[in-house]
This record gives sequence, structure tokens and C-alpha cells, in this order.
Amino acid sequence: MKAWVLHNIGDIRLDYVEEPILKDQEVLIQVKAAGICGSDIPRIYQSGAYRHPLIPGHEFSGVVVNTGASADTSLTGRRVGVFPLIPCRKCPPCRQKQYEMCRNYSYLGSRRDGGFAEYAAVPKENLIFLPNQVSFEAAAMLEPMAVAVHAMRRIKVQAEDKVAICGAGTIGLLLFLFLREAGIRDVFVFGNKDFQKQTLLKLGLPEDFYCDIRTNNTDQWLMERTDDIGADVFFECVGRNETFVQALNQTAFAGRIMLVGNPFGDMNLEKPIYWKILRNQLTVAGTWNSSFTNEAADDWHYVMERLSQNKLVPEELITHRFSLDRLDEGFHIMRDKTEDYVKIMGCSME
Repeated sequence: MKAWVLHNIGDIRLDYVEEPILKDQEVLIQVKAAGICGSDIPRIYQSGAYRHPLIPGHEFSGVVVNTGASADTSLTGRRVGVFPLIPCRKCPPCRQKQYEMCRNYSYLGSRRDGGFAEYAAVPKENLIFLPNQVSFEAAAMLEPMAVAVHAMRRIKVQAEDKVAICGAGTIGLLLFLFLREAGIRDVFVFGNKDFQKQTLLKLGLPEDFYCDIRTNNTDQWLMERTDDIGADVFFECVGRNETFVQALNQTAFAGRIMLVGNPFGDMNLEKPIYWKILRNQLTVAGTWNSSFTNEAADDWHYVMERLSQNKLVPEELITHRFSLDRLDEGFHIMRDKTEDYVKIMGCSME
């Protein structure tokens, strides 16, 4: 089969490799769509993976074409999405079905071969079945959608809350979509790109609810729109020290801050800023990955229910589509920032 193989940092090639040999409880998926995640780019070009050679890609969907010896053969032909985290199912979080916090997990596309290939081996427990009305492209975006939903549900946003989102990348945009679908009307978004603003306006954000941080005093801008109180809930989706401080400055008394963005570096708080956590009795929470238990209450099924009912259309965020052979063009766009993009998708991989 053809696959993009990361041989070392910066050395990724489209190779012909052997199809995966299935373990007993695994299935073979013919990949139909695979999204490039922002984390794939430093993995390919800066930090490398946990082992080399490795096939990256953890946001993908497809069709089951074969099953391992102990897997249910009736799975063959099913359209599926894929939860990429493979839990040990033995550690304390796993025993409570909080698999996203597994202490000994594996992961498709970073610790074992993933979806930038014609075929991928996946544990049968990691499959979610797709209704006919849910496209392969939408299913390849289940993972980032579930990440956004996990953050939203953990912080328990209420309809009357004034909500701020700092960072209008893929997760920030998806957060806006799911907050709006959940009935949250007062959502303010901070960004720094004209393309982000235009995307949000197309998705339904009122223009006065977008703050361009390049041209505005962000503290003053938000206070003018929240009766000098601040946000009841603040999603920090950037992962920089200055945006964390912004969250602490702009969150209302007894408010909640959800830290979503992966950190770019160390986080350091000056004493007066730290005091704000205490004196304003702020709740500062973290989120990681998403819940997948193969039960209706998990984040992935929350997303799937809304996709099935056409309550949101994530395909609106796909800005580029490439065949498997040309997927490296997407890597380069994201690495070099040569074009505006939201989600870059590898499509119709056959």
C-alpha cells in the first residue's frame, strides 16, 4: 500500500509498504478521509515521533475491509470513524472509563502507525459507526470536534453565560460552533487574522463579537461588552503565557477558565496576577483529549448525534483537499503558512 512514512525528523516520504498485519482484536480500515492536525506539523518537522519509521495521522475515517481472528466479521463493510487513543484499560483512570487520562496509552499516528495511508489497523473498540448521512470528511473531523466538546462540557457552560474564546484556530472555531448549537448566544472571540474573522462571520458570529487583538485593547474591548464584569467562562485556546494572563484579567468574579491550548513554553505568573485567582475565586481547569467509552454519553456520541441531525456541518471548515499522493502539499502549507487554512483534508483515499 502507499503511505506517508516519517523516517526521521523532516524526512517524510510517500512509500510503498506492506499492509498492516492484524492482531486478533483489530480491523483493517480502508482510509477514505484523513485530516492534518496542527500537532502533526511539529511531529513531522521539529520533534519527531515516538518511534521511526512511523505513519502519522490520527484524524481519519473509512470502511472496514478485514478483521482480525477474534474480531466480529460482521464489521466488514461498516463505515467508521476512529478514536485514536488506545488505552491500557488497566490503570486507575481506565478503570473509571476515563480513557483520555490513561497512564499507559498508545496513540495512532504518533506512537503507532496512523491514517496517512491507504489502510490502517485499528482496535475494534476504537470504532464509532457512521450513519449514512455523516460523510467521511465529517467523520475525519470527529477527533477535533470531540476535543472542543470535551472542553465545553467539562466547564459546564450555561445558557446565560458570557463566554470568551481566545484563539480562533480549528479548536476555537469548533468551540464556537458547538457553543452556538448548545444555545449560548454571548460568545466573544479573540483572534489575530483577517481570515479567522471572515470565517467566523460566515459561521454566524456577529461582527461586534470579534476582537482583533492586533488593533484593540483586549481588556477594554471585553469589559465594554460585559458591563465591566468580564467573561463568566473563558476558553484559552492558544497556550501562551500572555493569553493565560489575559484569561485571568478578563474573567469575571467567580468565573471559570478552561485551559485548552497546548503550551508553547513555560507559564509564569506574577504575584499580582496570581492574586486574581484567589481574590476573584476563579476556577481554573484543564482539558485533555476527549471521552470515548462507546456509550451514548461520551463526547464522540454527543458529536455524532448532532452530525446525524445536521445541526452543524464541519465540512464548512475544510479549506483544502488533497489526494493521498499530494498530501505533502498540505504539510507544507501548514508548516510555511503560505496560505490561509482551517482544516486541510486528504480525501478519497482509495
